[in-house]
Amino acid sequence: MSSILDEYEDSQNSRHPVQHSSRLSAANIGITHSGFVNVRLEEEKPIFNKQRIDFSPPEKINHFAVCNNQLCMSLGKDTLLRIDLAKPDQPNQIELGRKDDSRVHKLFLDPTGSHLVISLSTSECLYLNRNTQKVRSLSRWRGHLIESVGWNKLLGTETNTGPILVGTSQGIIFEAEISASEGSLFNTNPDQYFKQVHSLEEDGKPAPVCCIEVERGPESKVVIIATTRKRLFQFVGRVAEGSEQQGFSSVFSQNQELLPSFQEFPFNMGYSEITFYTSKLRSCPKAFAWMMGNGVLYGQLDYIRPDSVLSDVQVWDYTPDIDFSFNKPISIVLTQFHFLLLLPDRVKAICTLNGQVVYEDVFPDKFGTLKKMIKDLAGGLVWIYTEKAVFRYHIQREARDVWQMYMSMNKFDLAKEYCRDRPECMDMVLAKEAEHCFQNKRYLESAKCYALTQNYFEEIALKFIEAKQDEALKEFLLKKLNNLKQSEKTQITLLVTWLTELYLNHLGLLESDEGKHGVFQETRDEFRKFLSSSKHKECLYNNRTTIYDLLASHGNVDDMVYFSVIMQDYERVISHHCQHDDYSAALEVLSKHCDEKLFYKFSPILMQHIPKKVVDAWIQMGSRLEPKKLIPALVNYSQMGSTQQVNETIRYMEFCVYQLTVTEEAIHNYLLSLYAKYKPDSLLWYLEQAGTHASYIHYDLKYTLRLCAEHGYLQACVLVYKIMELYEEAVDLALQVDVDLAKSCADLPEDDEELRKKLWLKIARHVVQEEKDVKKAMNCLSSCNLLKIEDILPFFPDFVTIDHFKEAICSSLQEYNQHIDELKQEMEEATESAKRIREDIQEMRNKYGVVENQEKCAACDFPLLNRPFYLFLCGHMFHYDCLFLEVTPHLSTYKQTKLGELQKKLAAATQTSKSRHRPAPKEKEEGGDTASLGKENAGVSREQIKSDIDDIIAFECVYCGELMIKSIDKPFIDPQKLEEEKSSWL
Repeated sequence: MSSILDEYEDSQNSRHPVQHSSRLSAANIGITHSGFVNVRLEEEKPIFNKQRIDFSPPEKINHFAVCNNQLCMSLGKDTLLRIDLAKPDQPNQIELGRKDDSRVHKLFLDPTGSHLVISLSTSECLYLNRNTQKVRSLSRWRGHLIESVGWNKLLGTETNTGPILVGTSQGIIFEAEISASEGSLFNTNPDQYFKQVHSLEEDGKPAPVCCIEVERGPESKVVIIATTRKRLFQFVGRVAEGSEQQGFSSVFSQNQELLPSFQEFPFNMGYSEITFYTSKLRSCPKAFAWMMGNGVLYGQLDYIRPDSVLSDVQVWDYTPDIDFSFNKPISIVLTQFHFLLLLPDRVKAICTLNGQVVYEDVFPDKFGTLKKMIKDLAGGLVWIYTEKAVFRYHIQREARDVWQMYMSMNKFDLAKEYCRDRPECMDMVLAKEAEHCFQNKRYLESAKCYALTQNYFEEIALKFIEAKQDEALKEFLLKKLNNLKQSEKTQITLLVTWLTELYLNHLGLLESDEGKHGVFQETRDEFRKFLSSSKHKECLYNNRTTIYDLLASHGNVDDMVYFSVIMQDYERVISHHCQHDDYSAALEVLSKHCDEKLFYKFSPILMQHIPKKVVDAWIQMGSRLEPKKLIPALVNYSQMGSTQQVNETIRYMEFCVYQLTVTEEAIHNYLLSLYAKYKPDSLLWYLEQAGTHASYIHYDLKYTLRLCAEHGYLQACVLVYKIMELYEEAVDLALQVDVDLAKSCADLPEDDEELRKKLWLKIARHVVQEEKDVKKAMNCLSSCNLLKIEDILPFFPDFVTIDHFKEAICSSLQEYNQHIDELKQEMEEATESAKRIREDIQEMRNKYGVVENQEKCAACDFPLLNRPFYLFLCGHMFHYDCLFLEVTPHLSTYKQTKLGELQKKLAAATQTSKSRHRPAPKEKEEGGDTASLGKENAGVSREQIKSDIDDIIAFECVYCGELMIKSIDKPFIDPQKLEEEKSSWL
């Protein structure tokens, strides 16, 4: 008993159960049309897998109950065995303690596995709680043979059952409640109360209540289903919220006014059994199956219906091999898609979808007759027992073949629901659905399904072409296109092109039919949505030439323009508008997309027709356009003399020059040419504000000069001459215009007095000889201080009297006298200065300084008088060599080089002098005079060299002169020797 559930015997090792037509045979496992091969199906385990429990009961098994992993069985006459399936090695055996002839009639275990009701054949009932070992008698139940118990799934706990319903063999339904507590002093019974609430009849006689079930639906609805041998009763009522503890009397009272809803069948086999399928624990059942005399009644439970909760009810007739004389059905269990029917020697599984037997398992005779089949809702296991053995079934992936059944029933949505994770099966369902829709002429639905399958593309396309279903073909191609990967570029290109052709053909047919304008517009919108699809943008762009050709072949201009905009092929769009003389639309496209290249290309033709709008667009573009590239568009029409084009050209050029501050010479030259030809008043103003210096202007001076000369704008020419610094030409030309203008030109060369004088002489000559105006000539003298009366006298004719020049001559003589006086005064000051300088020099010669014997050198701090030294007026005294060392680093490279050369010359001169003090005998006799002369020259040379050296090193005091001032920014320690000096301090 310690290992009752540890080991199992797999009955499948000795025998394979019969599998019927619902399983896929090996012949149709592969899906020929899709390329998928379902090898996995051959390896799948059967849905119903039987296992025998390794358990040999010491006595015969009379009855068996299991729920919530709690197993209870009646052995022999007086033994009860309890097993917690979570701890199968710890069974619990209890003796009932009955000494009379009573035997266990039925066992009832509640959904929690806590409350066990034992119905005895002597119309007595016992109660046993999971947490106790004591069997207690239900005294109030005595006298009734209990056939069924309807447990309270909502209020039942481990210690209390809550209100429950009890059915007896006499057709009476009682309401009761059991508590596991010991009770009070006056009431020690576990049964709290036991009262009759209803009774059932068949043919006017009481009938045993074979099964009873209590369920709670939505909105406080309570449904009670009770069965007799051939009747199924329904009691539907509502219980007020919070009144669940009051029991079910109100439900039965609500049905007393009317006959209870029931279904009856003519034949009975002495008993019946009903089972329910619940998808989740503690939830409402979804389906039922009732085993009775005429077959199995099964269907769905719909709690929304007001009277009867049974829906989609069907009857499965017993197969011919079921004979009530030998092998009546014993028990039934309902799963999600099957109900298992227990016969004395076998188990049959019938599919609730098509009523076919899909599994049949025959038990050997050695185990004895099969007694009962029970399903544990908590674990989902199905238990079967005989007097000698216990079996259980594991139900694995029950829904795996459901898709095929739904598919054969043409319930394709349900079929797809149950094969979502199996692409090979999904493909079969879709193919079948597509074929079914095609045969029923639902071509659009068929196309959508075909597009999801792996069927041959060409085969499907030809089917729709032969059926002349262009809409369905288009739908199929669209779905196929959306399912393609981006890497399948060839297939995408093919489908996109084909779809474009289909759309265009359809649009052509609809356009010719005036009654289908709405459909035409919808189709066009759909087509344009297709063209603008972002998913296929790359394909459309790469094959845009082909799309353009298709659109052009169908004459679909509007859609071609729309497609061009999508492809950002604005050049084609603008060309289209220009060809149709819609220049405003073309300009609108240009302005919207701001493509500079397209502006340069289309501006000439647009300028011809809408110059003002074009210039407005140019101005709006601002600096994004290069004005130089727009000149061809401007020059062409400005030369034609059209006033509007010329004015707009000038407006844009002025915008470029004055607002964009364009500096390109071509722009400024073109604007000058326009000014010269059409707006001469603006020419001079432009030249004046452009500046008078050649580096500041942006136009070509020579071109401007020629342009102004051709049009006779002399004043503008004068201005250009002035900028070119051709002052003589400017004065000559200005004299033809205005003398004042010439005077302003003559004063321009400020640094060249000779040229100024020459220019003013030109003006004076012009005034005297051309205008013969002596007064103006005299004004010239007053305007220019370089001119004298004697300079302009030659220009006057001989007959002019001196009276006209009297004032000018007197003024000139006065200026001469004043100049002579100034020169005299300067000479006297110079003589006085020279005299003072000579006196200072004489005084310096007699100046001296006194040096004491204890004086020291300012540089080395040693006595001064032991070596040659220098004495400065400031009082500093230095040895010759010390001063040399102090001054040399501060001298320039040139002076250092010169000082080196002087030292070499001094050394050479000194050596020569020493050698001459020791002359040879011959020299004394023969060349006495010559040696004397050489000595004198050497002495003079040495003194001069010393003087030059003194001029360099003793030019000023090294501590008080400029050398000290210049060295103020030099460091005291040479940077190259700084590190060495630092290390010496460490």
